[in-house]
Amino acid sequence: MPDDSAFDLIFRQAALPGAARPVDIGVRRGRFAAIAPVIVADAPEVVLGGRAVLPGFVDSHVHLDKACLLGRCGHLQGGLKAAIAAVSAMKRDFTVADVYERGAQVLERAIAKGTTRMRSHVEVDPRVGLRSFEALKALKRDYAWAIDLSLCVFPQEGLTNDPGTEELLVRALQDGADALGGCPYTDTDPPQQIARLFALATRFDVDLDFHLDFDLDASWMHLDEVCRQTTVHGYGGRVAIGHVTKLSCLPPEAFARAAGRLAQAGVAVTVLPATDVYLLGREATHDVPRGLTPAHRLLAQGVTCSVATNNVLNPFTPFGDASLLRMANFYANVAQVGPEGFDACIELVTALPARLMNLRDYGIAIGNPADLVVLDAPTQAEALAGLAEPIMGFKNGRQSFSRPAAQLHAPSQPRAALRAVAG
Repeated sequence: MPDDSAFDLIFRQAALPGAARPVDIGVRRGRFAAIAPVIVADAPEVVLGGRAVLPGFVDSHVHLDKACLLGRCGHLQGGLKAAIAAVSAMKRDFTVADVYERGAQVLERAIAKGTTRMRSHVEVDPRVGLRSFEALKALKRDYAWAIDLSLCVFPQEGLTNDPGTEELLVRALQDGADALGGCPYTDTDPPQQIARLFALATRFDVDLDFHLDFDLDASWMHLDEVCRQTTVHGYGGRVAIGHVTKLSCLPPEAFARAAGRLAQAGVAVTVLPATDVYLLGREATHDVPRGLTPAHRLLAQGVTCSVATNNVLNPFTPFGDASLLRMANFYANVAQVGPEGFDACIELVTALPARLMNLRDYGIAIGNPADLVVLDAPTQAEALAGLAEPIMGFKNGRQSFSRPAAQLHAPSQPRAALRAVAG
């Protein structure tokens, strides 16, 4: 039993994943300093009553710059190409203030839903210039009290076919962009885009995160080229690919071969359930395909995977509340994951995306930043199944949000009497 009066805060009766019984967690100078069955110390405390505690959700793939656009565009219920075209037309008029305001809406929702780490992709090209990047840099600074925001700049509408885009990407990387993304399927020369992005990533020593293979035609893929380039550049563990919905169409043997290539190359996969399910298969009149890549099956074959938000309230995904617990629940439902897989689904929005993003200081462990979220459920699996609300969160040992549990206002007549009348 640690006996240390120098704690700044103690969490009492926290139910950690995998722990047999609740524990106490001591915080000192914004970091976890002790984890024990009981901490004997005189310090401010928060009694959690055996509720599930996680180190905060990690959203590995979001687009803050084009969130909350539904009020300014006619939504045509189109597919991917229509969504890209709709945003392309609007982003010419994006201002720094506009992107900041819309991004802040999503960040605040995410914080209140328990997210403590996030990677936002940012479109950079001659139409929008660096305005969205400037806005997200400001958001990164202004919301650092509650969330660590990583910025991944990328060319949404092509690179080799879009003169001036590469120069803008270089400027953003010189100005502190954290990662570099790609979108080969919108380029006239996809292999060349992939090669040029790997060259830039190695030049600036940043991780890569591609939008890849986003349709239901499994007869061809860019996955092999990304894996090949990853191996050539020694970039294993530093490359992620998002969507990759072609994998959802593969029979078991071909799926296993693709999973093996990904695992061997060290390429991670992010599944984006809300967008993938919404956009794909729209041409079908019946027996509509899900278009959802089974992350849990990839994970079983050694591939690092995550589940993430992607878009919120825009032509790509006209709904969303930035809740990763809801997204994990949605993934489990569509992917038909039973209770035996609920813990793994929570890992898809916590420890696994932290690994994908190479977050070395993530987790409830001595010395790490004291980031955590408290769920109104006794276990993380029950929180997933019942969509339990996050009731409070802390960043670096400081409370970042609170949400009182719902209170029912029953009539004064006792329930027993009501039951007797009903009988």
